[in-house]
Amino acid sequence: MTDPLAPYLHEPVRFAYWISNLSGGQVVSKVEQRTNWDFDYNVQLARAAEKAGFDFALSATRFVGGYRADGQHEASTFAMSLLNATERLNVIVAIMTGFWHPAVVAKLGATADHISKGRWHLNIVSGWFKHEFDVLGAPWLEHDERYRRSTEFIKVLKGAWTQDDFSFHGDYYNIDNWHLNPKPSFKPHPLIFQGGSSTAARRMAAENSDWYFTNGGSVDELRTQAQQVKTGAAGFGRQLRVGANAFIIARETEAEARGVHAEILAKADPAAVAGFAEAVKQAGQATGDGIGNWAKSTAADLVQPNDGFKTNLIGTPEQVARRIVELKHNGIDLVLAGFLHFQEEVEYFGARVVPLVREFEAETARRRAVTA
Repeated sequence: MTDPLAPYLHEPVRFAYWISNLSGGQVVSKVEQRTNWDFDYNVQLARAAEKAGFDFALSATRFVGGYRADGQHEASTFAMSLLNATERLNVIVAIMTGFWHPAVVAKLGATADHISKGRWHLNIVSGWFKHEFDVLGAPWLEHDERYRRSTEFIKVLKGAWTQDDFSFHGDYYNIDNWHLNPKPSFKPHPLIFQGGSSTAARRMAAENSDWYFTNGGSVDELRTQAQQVKTGAAGFGRQLRVGANAFIIARETEAEARGVHAEILAKADPAAVAGFAEAVKQAGQATGDGIGNWAKSTAADLVQPNDGFKTNLIGTPEQVARRIVELKHNGIDLVLAGFLHFQEEVEYFGARVVPLVREFEAETARRRAVTA
């Protein structure tokens, strides 16, 4: 049987980072976080990330505060503004489908694509936090229905971006002979990312998305997901790349890195973590098979809200680089990075870790060529 991961192994692993548009940093802890959520800080961060070798920056979308983020800048406006401050960095805008119409996003995205010369992409968020919808009076759909709505959302986007006089008639959206002009310059259309770990999310990604984001996990857990979604995509005659969340702690010694991790956990905010755990329990176990983000997360995992500690990118630059290459060999095409002190650690990562990743990738390619 053909290895579903094989078609992707020749590609270099890519890097993305979380745009700091939410207050509170990347951990639910009272540990010091030298990270700011204002725009000027994010401009400096984006430029540093671009120089460090990051390919993408991802905004988070949130309409209601709580836990670590009691303040939030609107994801699309904030993220798109960073395009004018950079030259090569691609920006992924998070769009929560329950609060947008796909025609609006299609037009917005096409314009942003032209302004940025093809560096605007989007992350489809189906929604997991029921309270957020309740506060704003938006309809709350059951788990699989949210993904079915998002599937229609993507079909409208793709159709509008690639067809003239486009029509679509579904359960959630109806479009009649719409001609979007101009269409995006990035072909065939801006990249479509999506998040999730559930069966419905995996099915949606295999059929529709270009990239599949999942929470952090062990190598074995991530390999299982990557194999499943890539096999599924191959069944539709498509390719699908996978990104995994990781909270990166790279220090000169492993003891120092492990000490930082221990301090984050020791200073975790118990009330905030418990509140987050209560909210995500509903999300992670909302499916019939109990598969989903956070379904098996412990309190220690949830100190980093997207299970970033599970990916275990904690150690010296060499240890972190070797683990990243191991993830690549196990189906992870992109590492979505969070840091404690974003700007200074992004610079350190670019100077000390990325060159080692490229060196180890080259070594692996040479060995593969010899044995081929």
